[in-house]
Amino acid sequence: MKMSLGIVVFFIAIFCNSCNDLNPNKMKINYESMMIRIAEIEIDSAYLEEYISILKKESEVSIRQESGVICIYPFFQKGKPTQIKLLEIYASKDAYESHLQTPHFKHYKTATLKMVKSLKLIDMTAIDAETMPEIFKKINH
Repeated sequence: MKMSLGIVVFFIAIFCNSCNDLNPNKMKINYESMMIRIAEIEIDSAYLEEYISILKKESEVSIRQESGVICIYPFFQKGKPTQIKLLEIYASKDAYESHLQTPHFKHYKTATLKMVKSLKLIDMTAIDAETMPEIFKKINH
């Protein structure tokens, strides 16, 4: 039994449309509701290696498991490894609030409490948020 070309095209169109984006963590972002924050953290040098290990795990799990967590990018000041900064980008304030309730964040917060000498959270506003998707597209893994 032969299918007509029209039916084949119809099924291909439906299949392609339904498989347009198979990444469950990818989402449309409303740039007006996006939350951006810089966290400035000073760590007690006696706990630096342990802190970094816990932080790396928490940020990796957050990115992998939470669709509303766009970015948690930790880095430290050159020559001052105890001066840690985090670039945090969330799809919305609700995504941020949800992140705070996750088991991995709660573990991070309680496990590192004695390691943190100071914490400063700085809320930011994007100047050119529309370019952000292009920035992330440039990174290949």
